[in-house]
Amino acid sequence: MSPGGTYKIVDLHNAGGVPAVMKELGDLLHRDLPTVSGKTVHEVINEARVFNSEVIRPRSNPVHKEGGLAILRGSLAPEGAVLKIAAVTPKMYKFKGPARVFNSEEEVTSALRNSKIAAGDFIIIRYVGLKGGPGMREMLMATAMISGMGLGESVALATDGRFSGATRGPCIGHVSPEAVEGGPIALVRDGDIISMDATSRRLELEVSKDELGERLKSWKPPESKIKLGYLHRYSKLVTSADKGAVFKRF
Repeated sequence: MSPGGTYKIVDLHNAGGVPAVMKELGDLLHRDLPTVSGKTVHEVINEARVFNSEVIRPRSNPVHKEGGLAILRGSLAPEGAVLKIAAVTPKMYKFKGPARVFNSEEEVTSALRNSKIAAGDFIIIRYVGLKGGPGMREMLMATAMISGMGLGESVALATDGRFSGATRGPCIGHVSPEAVEGGPIALVRDGDIISMDATSRRLELEVSKDELGERLKSWKPPESKIKLGYLHRYSKLVTSADKGAVFKRF
């Protein structure tokens, strides 16, 4: 679907909607489960029809051979990161560049407005994860500006924040562990070389372990942005994105 494909949501609706997609998934679903309509999955599927097999493809003729998301791992994201590979052009599957480090989305958008981001840069946005946010807000403005300024095929971005389905280009989210927990993304400095290989699912910070160890010794987590209330409690109890962002159990 757009922006990763030709068809819009209205085309999906006219082709039969989500029930028709479920019908194509067939035996991959648990058909005896109830739905909010009061009907079982089986009953919903039986009533569904596919009206356009180009929009809702059969499993024998998929749009892609694999899913639209790729989980990257490596020295920058030991516990994983998420890339919407379906929205990345093949020429950007491999990318390497110097880090441009920012501690908020606002810093990035300001740098973009002032032409301080150049082709070949690897943007890092950190301290915007679940604990650092708190709440892991979407980095939509940064990615929209990158695309709108024509940098979508010459700049990459990695963050411990998140993205929505509208993201295009090599934008990597959910980097874990997040910066506020002392993950490697907290130790990145301007000019460090970062490499991404979507094909082999790697995301590497090309800095030696010894150097990262020295940086970690002098690193201190920033003060919490929220000192009281539910969000303060949330920031203290929420687990990492790779753990599902659920609360710790005591």
